[in-house]
Amino acid sequence: MAESRASSRFMVLAGAVLLALGGAVFAVRLLHAGPYAVPEGAALLSGIGGLVLGAVLLSAALPRALRWLALAFSPVVLLLGLYSTMAEFEEVISLYATDSGGRSAELRLWIVDRDDGAWVGMPRAKAIEHSLDGARLEMLRDGKIRCVVPVLHEDRETVRAIHAMKVAKYAVARGAVAIGLYPAEARDTAVALRFDPCPDA
Repeated sequence: MAESRASSRFMVLAGAVLLALGGAVFAVRLLHAGPYAVPEGAALLSGIGGLVLGAVLLSAALPRALRWLALAFSPVVLLLGLYSTMAEFEEVISLYATDSGGRSAELRLWIVDRDDGAWVGMPRAKAIEHSLDGARLEMLRDGKIRCVVPVLHEDRETVRAIHAMKVAKYAVARGAVAIGLYPAEARDTAVALRFDPCPDA
């Protein structure tokens, strides 16, 4: 009986943590000036997952087997939710593009600055999927929307330098590197993009 009460208390605690984290995935984006950026992909799933699993764990009326199942899935949701939340604590820009299907896409990106401009890094496939190279796009940074033209660079020296600057700037990147969730050095499939102002901006 004591063990059952202990497991129930643990489920309540886990449920409260997951609920808080699920809300944080959405709320942390309010830290940034400008239009609210709705989570997408894994971030959205982790936010919704945290809220749903947290509610299940806190509901004593639901079957115990269902609550144990929710508890089994909670580490994955917790990890994704923590990464999604922490990734938004520091500077994040929105780049408004379109995907290969012509659908609007808001890319949330870490950004670094050096003497020759503002840069981001990403997988080459992502840059190609959204036709970023040479496109005329809107970028939201510091609460201001400006017109930019991303210029894709694939030379390894530049790509490695931008990746290293990103890891140095973002604490969550350094933490993810330490536990093996983020590469310490740029992968061979990575590219760098410099944001040039639109010619008539």
